Amino acid sequence: MQSSGISSARTASPRVLPSARYTRTAVWFHWLLGIALLGQIAFGFLLDEIAPRATPERSGVVNLHKSIGIVLGLLIVLRIVWRLSHASPPWPAVMGEMERRAARTVHVALYVCMVVMPLSGYIASNFSRFGITFFGFAWPPWGPPLPSVYAFFGLVHVTTAMVFTVLIAGHVLAALKHAFDRDGVFGRMLNH
Repeated sequence: MQSSGISSARTASPRVLPSARYTRTAVWFHWLLGIALLGQIAFGFLLDEIAPRATPERSGVVNLHKSIGIVLGLLIVLRIVWRLSHASPPWPAVMGEMERRAARTVHVALYVCMVVMPLSGYIASNFSRFGITFFGFAWPPWGPPLPSVYAFFGLVHVTTAMVFTVLIAGHVLAALKHAFDRDGVFGRMLNH
């Protein structure tokens, strides 16, 4: 009895053709930013434990979070510029249309969060009286201290971090599913 192409593709460990892989640059951007963003999100969620409010350490820790966020924001811009100028490899045949649509939707949402999260934090900082101290260099705020504007963008920042965390968890689970299925999808994002 012959097995279908899909079941044999999932049981054998298919060799991922170079044309079906992401480029080395895409792989590096993915893993570098993925790990760095996870660390930055965790750092943001742990700010109150690391340096409680109204303590002398708070300002330095918050400004370190802001400084790292600005560096990550610039890397995200580079990633997006690079991504817009380089097409993704084609979807593997083992992925059905619903799975492809879900993957596209999650990827777009991940990119939206990558832009909104650091941008909202940056804007919020510029509507506080503190501004940003970027690795020891003070950047005076370009906006007036408006607590309502600061609170709005701060809420956008935190909410986006929560949504981003859920999306990343879903992305990781889907990647693990593909690794477990050994369908060749996971191998597209591994270094050559």
